[in-house]
Order: sequence, then C-alpha cells, then structure tokens
Amino acid sequence: MQDRMNKGKGSTLPGFGIAVIWGLTFLSIKVAIQEFQPMTLALMRFIMATALVPGIALLTRTSLKVARRDLPILAASGFVGISLYFFFENNGILRLSASESSLIVGTIPVLTLLAEIFLYREKPRVKVVLGILFSFLGVALIVLRSESARSSNFDGYLYMAGAAISWVVYSFLTKPVSNKYPLLSITFWQIFFGTLGCLPFALLENKSILHISGAAWLNVVFLGVFGSAIGYWLYVIMLDNLGASRSSVFINLIPVVSVIASFFVLGERLAPLQLLGGAAALAGVYLATARQ
Repeated sequence: MQDRMNKGKGSTLPGFGIAVIWGLTFLSIKVAIQEFQPMTLALMRFIMATALVPGIALLTRTSLKVARRDLPILAASGFVGISLYFFFENNGILRLSASESSLIVGTIPVLTLLAEIFLYREKPRVKVVLGILFSFLGVALIVLRSESARSSNFDGYLYMAGAAISWVVYSFLTKPVSNKYPLLSITFWQIFFGTLGCLPFALLENKSILHISGAAWLNVVFLGVFGSAIGYWLYVIMLDNLGASRSSVFINLIPVVSVIASFFVLGERLAPLQLLGGAAALAGVYLATARQ
C-alpha cells in the first residue's frame, strides 16, 4: 500500500513537466516565428521529433508497428492535428502575444466537450454548462480588451480559433485507434504524417533559412526535442500514471505557465480585464472537465 502511495505522489512529476514544457513552447514559437516562416518552423520542429521518437520507443521498449489498414486514419489525424493545427497556431502566435494565444488554446477541452455533447446528444450536467459559459465569457473578455482586437491583427484570433477546432477534430479522428496501439506508437505515426503534411506548406513559403540567427535555431531545437519528442513522451507517462481525467488538471496549467513566463521573459502585459478573463476561462475549463 505504501509503495502505491509513493508511486501516486511521484506520478505527478510528468504532469508538472508537461505544464512547464508545453507552457514555454508558446514563448519559443513567439521568438522563433520572428525569423522563420510559420510552416517552415513547424517542419523543422517535427523533422527533429520524427527522428527522436523512435529512440524513445527503443528506450521504453515500445513497438511502433501498426496495421496497414490503420495508416489512412493515422495520416488524416496527423495532418489535422499537426500540419493544420500548427499552420493555425504559428500564424496566430505571429499576430498575437504568447499569453493571449495560450489562453485561447487552453479552452480546447471545453470545445471538445461541446462537440461530444452535440455529436452524442448527451445531456450535460449543470456544472458542465456553467463551465462552458465561464470559458466563453473569459475568452470574450480576453479578445475585447486586447489591443489586437482594435488593430489589423484581429485575424490572429481567427487563426487561434482554427487551431482549437483542428485539435478537436484531431481528437475525434484519433479515437478509433486510441485503444489499439501504444500511445507512443500512435504519436510517432501522427508526427511522421504531420511532418509530411507540413512540407508543401513550407515549400510554398519559399524563404531561405541560411541567415536565421542562432537564438532562433535554439528555440527550434527546444520545440523539436522538448516540446515535441520529450513532451509527448511525458504526456504518455502522465496518461498512464494518472488517467485522462486527472491529467486534465495539469493540461489546464499550461496557459498559466505561459502567461507567467511571458510576463518575465518577453515583458508581455495583459490588461486587468484580460487577466480576469483568463482566470474565468481556466476556471470554466476545470469546472467543465473535472470529474467528481
């Protein structure tokens, strides 16, 4: 019994690692996107991840084999969840602050829940409805009080909305294979196909990467090694140790890490009403997704 208790305490470490790493990726993208084109950045990041994940699989003795009949759904989910998602997210972060971007993406669990309610015609509990309302109220405050909302950069919010919708679609595309293979195996094939999907976008950008600064490349390495390969590895460990419902608590910490880190590292400042909106959005996500 004592061993199980000790394991439960230790199992929260991957969750905190995920919150910190994925929270900091918004800052890294914000820095790198000043020199890289959006999809060239995504391509460089996931080329690294594609090369590293097999090594993680070897280290953890996880098989990456999948049935040929499941490759089309893995290709589709990889394209939507990586190629399309990062097309929207990178373009959104280019136009918005890292803080705003992370708070908008942080509402993805609520959007997923809404999609499930409409698709499966489930009757939501009162606290779920309240959580959804809180989240959308919070996002409204973030957008309405933003300088970006009063400038030509308002399309940044449209890009972030596209990222959120892409992730919801990706989640549903992944469900048919989620219990058939190890999560690391699914992740590898989605990253592989997602990287291929980034290639034509990057070629269309047609901009040389020969004069990119060392600082920008360091951020790409962080995104590829930690944000993608190691990040997904920790995500698999967290899901295995905590389950989906308890893991959502740490996922909800990601925007908090981004906002705090952006304040100290990038000097980003949110208006008071935006901070209130962010708190309301995160509280709504927790209220809607937390299990009894």
